[in-house]
Amino acid sequence: MTDRSLISSAARVVVKVGSSSLTGDDGHLDVPALQRLVGVLAERRASGGQVVLVTSGAIAAGLAPLGLTSRPRDLATAQATASVGQGLLVARYTQAFAAHGIRVGQVLLTAEDTVRRGHYRNAQRALERLLGLGVVPIVNENDTVATDEIRFGDNDRLAALVSHLVRADAMVLLTDVDALYDGPPSRPGARRISEVRSPADLDGIDVSVRGSAVGTGGMVTKLASVAIATGSGIPVVLTSAQQAAEALAGEPVGTWFAATGRRRSTRMLWLAHAATTQGRLVLDDGAVRAVVDRRMSLLPAGITAVEGAFEAGDPVELVTSAGGVVGRGLVAFSAGELPGLLGRSTHDLREELGEGYDREVVHRDDLVLARR
Repeated sequence: MTDRSLISSAARVVVKVGSSSLTGDDGHLDVPALQRLVGVLAERRASGGQVVLVTSGAIAAGLAPLGLTSRPRDLATAQATASVGQGLLVARYTQAFAAHGIRVGQVLLTAEDTVRRGHYRNAQRALERLLGLGVVPIVNENDTVATDEIRFGDNDRLAALVSHLVRADAMVLLTDVDALYDGPPSRPGARRISEVRSPADLDGIDVSVRGSAVGTGGMVTKLASVAIATGSGIPVVLTSAQQAAEALAGEPVGTWFAATGRRRSTRMLWLAHAATTQGRLVLDDGAVRAVVDRRMSLLPAGITAVEGAFEAGDPVELVTSAGGVVGRGLVAFSAGELPGLLGRSTHDLREELGEGYDREVVHRDDLVLARR
């Protein structure tokens, strides 16, 4: 089986489409473009595959009805525009899929739905049930209630997290360019990159050019999304919406990103990419080596400082003395308990304070390392 044939044979695929692929130059929702995409996804469903659609476009769809000429800059207007546009967007999807005899279900998420582990599990169960009922979930960030502090910021990252959430076999990112290039696609001589097998293949590639005016992301956010997915064992194809059918058929379009890691548990993915950390633990050099190189638990003796306000069980960052992040973990003590334990051996703590104070501050099973 060739790499790209994994896409054509995937039982469950997450497809993400950006705002620029769903709207025209005037900011109106491009209904024929939406219908063409739905036709492609309906064919996939007819062949027996399951599809989750992560769609942008709510704010873009709301611009024209509200008489706005560009994406709002202030939060309140952006939320109002999303409220208007989301209804229009889902109505169009419902109508388009219904023409193929397919039901859809709207799933609106905020970052809080993945920051809070209980919300994360609820979202997972809801998506699984929709798929089990033969429904195509239509997932979008809930821009109407999201704030700058609790939002994903782009649907690319959301798509990667949803891919892991539903245990997808592959992810397809549809955007306004047909592939990843080694520089701005508009630059003469820019070369399409047909496949990426490791992060080293991206060295020297210029992805600084921003995407369209109606979207929030660019190639930088897409590559960050790709890193989450491939690092969790999920291959990705990045291409244009016009080539969606070819991408899902496993044809050599766009850019293929091979999976680079193993599929993580839901808990570890939540900790690595979705959890909001509540504080930081500063490690000495020996503790950094133990945690990073030897994959050991973090003990009190290796911690030099505690920052933030957190309770036992909260996610915290593990950092070097210079402030470099080496990982994230679930801490076994509160911020108030830790200062009196720092720099001391577990033997001494057990002798002085009794059993329970000699445990790891962050157990290795509750720790994920930063990607290097």
